[in-house]
Amino acid sequence: MSNKGITRRQFLQGTAALGAAVVASGCTINLKGSEYLEPYVRAPEHALPGESVWYATTCRQCPAACGLLVRVHQGRAKKIEGNPLHPVNEGKVCARGQASLQVLYNPDRLRWPVKQRARGSRDFTGLHWNEALNALFEKITATDPQRIAFLGGEMPDSLLWIVEKFLAAIGAPPPVLYSTHYAWEGRRVLRAVNRTLFGKDRLPVYDLANADVVFSFGGGFLSTELSPVHYNRAFGRMRGRQDRGGPRGVVVHFEARLSQTGAPADRWIPILAGTEGLIALALGRLLLDMGLARNPAVRPFYAGVNVDEIAELVEVEVGRLVDLAKLFGEAERPLAIPGGVVAAHTGGFNAVLAVQLLNVLMDNLGQEGGLWLAPNPQVGGLKPETEPASLSEVQALVDRMKAGEVDLLLIDGSNPAYSLPATLGFPEALAQVDTVITFSHFVDETAVLADYVLPVHTPLESWGYQVVDNGTDRLTIACQQPVVQPYFDTRDMGDIFLFLAQAIDAAREVLPWQNMIEFMKSRVAVLQQLGMEGNFPLDNEADAWVAWRQFGGWWTAEPTWEAPQLVWQPSQATGVTAEFEGGTEYPLLFYPYESIALTDGRGANAPWLQELADPMTTGMWRTWIEINPETAKELGVKHDEVVKVISPYGEVEAIVYEYPAIHPHVVAMPLGQGHTDYGRYAAQRGANPLRLVGSKTVPTADDLAWLSVRVKIVPTGRKQKLPRLESTVGVDRAREIGFPG
Repeated sequence: MSNKGITRRQFLQGTAALGAAVVASGCTINLKGSEYLEPYVRAPEHALPGESVWYATTCRQCPAACGLLVRVHQGRAKKIEGNPLHPVNEGKVCARGQASLQVLYNPDRLRWPVKQRARGSRDFTGLHWNEALNALFEKITATDPQRIAFLGGEMPDSLLWIVEKFLAAIGAPPPVLYSTHYAWEGRRVLRAVNRTLFGKDRLPVYDLANADVVFSFGGGFLSTELSPVHYNRAFGRMRGRQDRGGPRGVVVHFEARLSQTGAPADRWIPILAGTEGLIALALGRLLLDMGLARNPAVRPFYAGVNVDEIAELVEVEVGRLVDLAKLFGEAERPLAIPGGVVAAHTGGFNAVLAVQLLNVLMDNLGQEGGLWLAPNPQVGGLKPETEPASLSEVQALVDRMKAGEVDLLLIDGSNPAYSLPATLGFPEALAQVDTVITFSHFVDETAVLADYVLPVHTPLESWGYQVVDNGTDRLTIACQQPVVQPYFDTRDMGDIFLFLAQAIDAAREVLPWQNMIEFMKSRVAVLQQLGMEGNFPLDNEADAWVAWRQFGGWWTAEPTWEAPQLVWQPSQATGVTAEFEGGTEYPLLFYPYESIALTDGRGANAPWLQELADPMTTGMWRTWIEINPETAKELGVKHDEVVKVISPYGEVEAIVYEYPAIHPHVVAMPLGQGHTDYGRYAAQRGANPLRLVGSKTVPTADDLAWLSVRVKIVPTGRKQKLPRLESTVGVDRAREIGFPG
């Protein structure tokens, strides 16, 4: 790899150029088109004293890429709202999006680069950016490119595009991306099923707003999965049709526990976790037998299905299954939606397939209220080539690290030491890597095991874009722009890699831009090449650059989602049920679910999200385990008692919450707590349920089968009151009056 013969002194002096680039990229434009936002010590010159200015940008708290409007008062971000023009969220925003402010202003943010005396010591020494960037440059140029590795999480497409081009230019392997959140959504499985059924590697988009009967199988579409704000809006429209003279939509929800998605359903059918695919098989067979299937072409899939046997296994009466099949089959616009839990076990691929085939049977593909494929995101070279990795690919990287084949590991600021299953051995593998550098806002569990932590801008201080891959019928290129000056002495990660590229011949050829502003402007030219009509004209590049930021994105004027075409040749269904590890020693099925507030743990350092009461239990600030009251009685445990939850892979402690709306053979825990680091609001609170999960995978999709272990409950004899918004009186009363379904 050529670095133009640059010496350490020359590179150190050259970092002054990056400083200038950062001054540019750390600023933003306003809605009236001036080039830079004034520093926050004085108001923008176009604003009157005391007047607020609103900036459009993109939320990065989850991959949905909702559009935001941020109110900035005298240079400080004060309030976040949804962008009413944005096709994904149409003016709404969830609590996690609102909490973006607490990422920006978090008191535990790193304020400058640091070097750790010894890994795990938490003894950090501050560095000047010149020193930090010089160390990064020297490590990259002095290391055999094949012994450099990059591990990322949910990177914006703009940054991933730059990083993958940089790595390819210097001859390093492509980045490895893995997200626990993606695993809980079941993204790889959904895409694998769509490849099988329709020959398209796309995520599904469900036209929930126009459906009249919806069967939801373990779905979290109203909480954390795929594009929750979009689906909440669609759910409201479906329910609100009666106010416009139409029929009220009906929802039937199948899940082991009553969740936020199940709570507003008309009927909740409590089933054993991992049997969702069996229910779908039985309903499909009944639709065929009752003559209600509108497209019987996939009949061979149901050849071996015995409804009586399934009814006994899932503990749902045959008569009830018949009634449900009739409800679904007689609906004008029926829709079946598989949730992440359907995809989360060893039979997950075939289980999701069984649910999607209900849509095929009812011939709703590409129909109003039916199943569609998301707009093709692979357009114009805007979408990076790197796809999220399978669990096996992550394991392969970990194995390389353990074998001493990685000398330099770069991490994008995600937290794999916390979020990866312990059985992969990631922390142990880090010990075999010579140098570990993470680009993190905070000292989290991964940063504690790194040599250098180079803090980058938060999303509200950064440039970027995202090609939206679900949650809307329009091709959408969401624009992210800084709304304030950098709050601390941080850098835009894109600027860092663009600057490094200028010092390396091969990288400079493919990344010729000096900073993120230049790079983002170049993307407008790429948009022009699409030749598609959108929400603003692209013919004038300068005007389009302003409009892209003013609107918070560019999207097509007309829908570009695609009606699926069945290409699959059906064969008899096999392997739709879950296999659980643990045997009789571990009698209860373990159901870890994403917290509505903390998701996979990333939100745990925001006090707003810690204080946000769980919608079903009103619990907060700690980790609890949901146990059916009858099961709790058998175990001899009660509300607010601390128990050990033990799986074949580990044990954690949690507070008992007697929850009558859960299957007696299932216990559930929310993800998100159990951090050892990550700031004052996150550290030493609750437990991390991921420590109980092994590393089994879903066949075909090769993703984490997180619904695959049994656990046992052991009392500790201690009590700890679970912080709640309310008492348990309402839950106790529900035992008497019953739950829907």
